[in-house]
Parts: sequence; C-alpha cells; structure tokens
Amino acid sequence: MKHVFGPVPSRRLGLSLGVDIIVPKTCTMDCVYCELGPTTNRTVERACYVDVDEVARELEERLREHPAVDFVTLSGSGEPTLNADFRRAVTAIRALTDAPVAVLTNGSLVTDPDVRAGLALVDVVAPSVDAVSPGAFEAVNRPDPALDPREIIDALAAFGKDFRGQLWLETVLVAGMNDDSDELRRIRDAIERIAPDRVHVNTVVRPPADSSAMPLSPAALRSAAARLGPLACVIAPTSVTAAPPLGEEGDLVVAMAERRPVTVSDVARSLGSSQAHAAKILGRLLDEDRIRVVTHDRKQYYRA
Repeated sequence: MKHVFGPVPSRRLGLSLGVDIIVPKTCTMDCVYCELGPTTNRTVERACYVDVDEVARELEERLREHPAVDFVTLSGSGEPTLNADFRRAVTAIRALTDAPVAVLTNGSLVTDPDVRAGLALVDVVAPSVDAVSPGAFEAVNRPDPALDPREIIDALAAFGKDFRGQLWLETVLVAGMNDDSDELRRIRDAIERIAPDRVHVNTVVRPPADSSAMPLSPAALRSAAARLGPLACVIAPTSVTAAPPLGEEGDLVVAMAERRPVTVSDVARSLGSSQAHAAKILGRLLDEDRIRVVTHDRKQYYRA
C-alpha cells in the first residue's frame, strides 16, 4: 500500500493505523530533529498531492484485515494539512471507521480557515510548538519564510477555544537550540495561551535530519518539562503490543521504515512477534538491500 501503513505502536496513540496523504518529503518546515530526513520540498502551497479516493480504498482494505485499532492517524511523509483535499480525506476516513481520528501536524497552516475546518472534524489534533522566538524557530524548525511563530500560536489559541476534541501539544527540545530558560519561558507562555488538554515534551530520540541535533539528557528533559507548566509531561516509551497484521511482513516493515527509523523492538511490537522473528525479517530486508542500518545515540535503527 502506498498511503496506509501499520498498525504501529505509538507512544501517544496506542495502536495506530497511519494514513499518509502527502508525498515524501513535502513540508512547511525542515526541522533539524525530523526522523524522516531533510525536507526536499519546503512549501506552504497546498495542493492535491495524492488521490483521496485511492487512499480511502486502501484504508477500507486494511481495516477489513485489521479493524481493531486505537486510532486512525493522519501522518507520514510530511505535513498532512498541505493536501488541499485534507478535509475530504478526514470525511472519507470518518465514513469507513468508528475508530477515533488523530492528526499529527506541525500546526503551521492552522492560520488557514479550510485547514481549521478539516481539523475540527477529528478527535485529536496534535500540533507542535517547539519555539516562539524567531531565532529559535529558525534554528530548530527551519521554516518556510512565510511562517511566523507568533501567528501560528495565535491561530492555535483561537482554534482551541472552539475545538470540541482533544488538543495535544508536543514540544521537541534540542540541546542548545530551544532549551534555554528564556525560550522555555516563552513556550510556557504560548502553552498558557493555547490552553491544550495535554503537553508532551520530547527530545531527539531517533536519527535526526541534521546530525547537529542533539538530545537533552533524561534529567534535563524532566527539568525542562517542569518549567513548561503543570500540563507538561515527558513522553514515555511505548509498551503497546500489536496483534499480528495480515499481509507480507517485509512490505509492512519497509513501509514503517520509510516513515521513521525503526528498531528491532519497534518491528516486533508492530508485528506482534518475538524480537528474534523481527530480527530475521530485518536481516532478510538488509540482504535484499531494501533497508539500511543507521546508528544514533549508540542505538541501531533501520531506515528504508
């Protein structure tokens, strides 16, 4: 499948079936920490990047094979709200499943009324707020020049007042870029304005787009989260175990590795298998030259 992947275990969403309505790597930003690698098409221009009807057909097929998921999640190869058919995609997903729908977004296009209308139809909107000051915003997110962090925060605050679902902010902290006390204070002020339901604090975990992006230590991450207010919590590693998905296991693993670097444990959880079985699949894919090994923070990951 080109547009539907998983189910995969998610730290925030449990067992999540991914829906990708963008093409790699099209985004409004080129974040230094992005696990998908550098942005190759940085833009704020919305377009019909993929056929929503084709996405719906794939989703219907996968849901027949694996109906028991915690969420259907719009995420994947870039910023999903860049698809001009975003609202129609959400409507199509709603028609196919009663599972809650989430959107993982950098929040940059919430200033657009049509984007807000589409986001209003889902259960969970999870935008990122990594920086407020122009310097930190440029350093961490490397945005399209048209984007202004304060305009995005204003729009998120306005959206949150009327949104009936759950608004979960994520802040990714990168050592030496957005973790100083002044920037943390600005982010805390933004959180108070937006008034989300949850705030998830994260750092560089998987191999990043830019090798200069370094993680905070666990102690520093906990300290930073405390500075961001009572809602902020550090995201814990997932303990979700998936039921075995149907279909060719190798293709499913490659689809996962196309969207983020994976470990043996990630693959085992997603397939509902032992780590030994996952390692055998990864070994075969390495032999077939369909994936490669990357090392980050002394851990081994696999990337398509």
